[in-house]
Amino acid sequence: MRDKPATGVVPSPAVFINAQSAMTGLRGRDLISTLRSVAAHGLRNPIHSARHALRLGSQLGRVLLGETLHPINAQDTRFSDPAWSLNPFYRRSLQAYLSWQKQVKSWIDESSMSEDDRARAQFAFSLLNDAVAPSNTLLNPLAVKELFNSGGQSLVRGLGHLIDDLLHNDGLPRQVSKQAFEIGKTVATTTGSVVFRNEMLELIQYRPMSEKQYAKPLLVVPPQINKYYIFDLSPHNSFVQFALKNGLQTFMISWRNPDVRHREWGLSTYVEAVEEAMNVCRSITGARDVNLMGACAGGLTIAALQGHLQAKRQLRRVSSATYLVSLLDSQFDTPATLFADEQTLEAAKRRSYQRGVLDGRDMAKVFAWMRPNDLIWNYFVNNYLLGKVPPPFDILYWNNDSTRLPAAFHGDLLDFFKHNPLTHPGGLEVCGTPIDLQKVTVDSFSVAGMNDHITPWDAVYRSTLLLGGERRFVLSNSGHVQSILNPPGNPKANYVENGKLSGDPRAWYYDAKKVDGSWWTQWLEWIQQRSGAQRETQMTLGSPDYPTMEAAPGTYVRVR
Repeated sequence: MRDKPATGVVPSPAVFINAQSAMTGLRGRDLISTLRSVAAHGLRNPIHSARHALRLGSQLGRVLLGETLHPINAQDTRFSDPAWSLNPFYRRSLQAYLSWQKQVKSWIDESSMSEDDRARAQFAFSLLNDAVAPSNTLLNPLAVKELFNSGGQSLVRGLGHLIDDLLHNDGLPRQVSKQAFEIGKTVATTTGSVVFRNEMLELIQYRPMSEKQYAKPLLVVPPQINKYYIFDLSPHNSFVQFALKNGLQTFMISWRNPDVRHREWGLSTYVEAVEEAMNVCRSITGARDVNLMGACAGGLTIAALQGHLQAKRQLRRVSSATYLVSLLDSQFDTPATLFADEQTLEAAKRRSYQRGVLDGRDMAKVFAWMRPNDLIWNYFVNNYLLGKVPPPFDILYWNNDSTRLPAAFHGDLLDFFKHNPLTHPGGLEVCGTPIDLQKVTVDSFSVAGMNDHITPWDAVYRSTLLLGGERRFVLSNSGHVQSILNPPGNPKANYVENGKLSGDPRAWYYDAKKVDGSWWTQWLEWIQQRSGAQRETQMTLGSPDYPTMEAAPGTYVRVR
């Protein structure tokens, strides 16, 4: 149904950290410097500080008398226990915390600091405020109840979890148990075979799951920083199975987890590898052209490949391109870039070249600090204060199964964020050819996430405008990963679409319509129209030139 306008405020995620921040890293010295400058500003402006201190004191006095000054956000699960609103002690402690939060924010907003300094200060204090929340102490009513119910065992178990994480998980609480899932047994279970392998990738061809199949294959290019099986998690949310059941010949790239020996792999190296995999797909299926799908950095890779093919006058090998939460325009209108100065970028490059790789765990830490209440403090309470094991969740298992990035590719990504080269013809050179995306006339389907903290939706929208050809853009009501995993049947799933792409993302949104359901079904109709004729299904995998090597999920996905 399309009769619901996209009313309300234009979605703009509160992004303090995004994909660029994950590439550059978040240095503790930058946060300390920000706190130091805030303290210095406070000392230089005693009247301003005193005014807000008096306001805070007045509010705390009213809180001690039992007044409820600040409503509890119903969406904030930290304080969902009834004790926070009914018990006099807990109600007062929460109200004092909310009063402190409000006055700190007001002090920063009303200060005479520059706009950039205020943004940095808000970010630093948001981390601090989340850390000192009263829910993060042993006095948390949930922790107190568990302590009595377990006879003190919750505290013993929690201490054990804490010691284990300090020793083996870089000091962060685990989001999922390593034993919760097993690759090939409970995740990445769709039947298929590795039909090609080189130093960089394995190419998996999946066994058909329909009576007829379309002539043109689909080649999925996952991001280089995580394992491919985000597209093949559990059977109920497997994008691979959805494609197979609807007649699409599906191939998947499984990237090798690089080490120091592969430090010179750059964007051009990955583009060449995808081109080779695409030619293998064409050879096995006999198709002249291939449908490409890229997610996140995989989307950047397929865009660069198409620009390279266009420069070689070989773009006819690509039938269509799908971009999932992918950035081609790297301009961010958020405070996230305020810590990414020239010195920080060069330091990040230097670190990865010295090590040979950028460790995925370093990026995982930054991603976790994007949503600390959900990805850090939630598990701090569960694992340490309640002494429980984190519940099994396939998405978080995949998210924690990160890989490394070669130093050269990391440097290419840093330059991409610094120079935003794809916004002008010839700004990026790949495999010795200049890239002009406006000349890439392949039809494209782009998906963004309304609540995406990694690749903000308006930047993904602007990326769509860089492409030539017939373009379609949809805005899912989810975050970075859930926008990809959007199977039909989810009652909460919906997206926003407007067939007329204007130059301004906000103008596009105001004229868009809300559509109930998953974007997968709309994409399926779109891709089937670009997949050629239907024919009888061929159950044999591989070909004489590319025989099957081993069963999916292959070898590279298991390398840590």
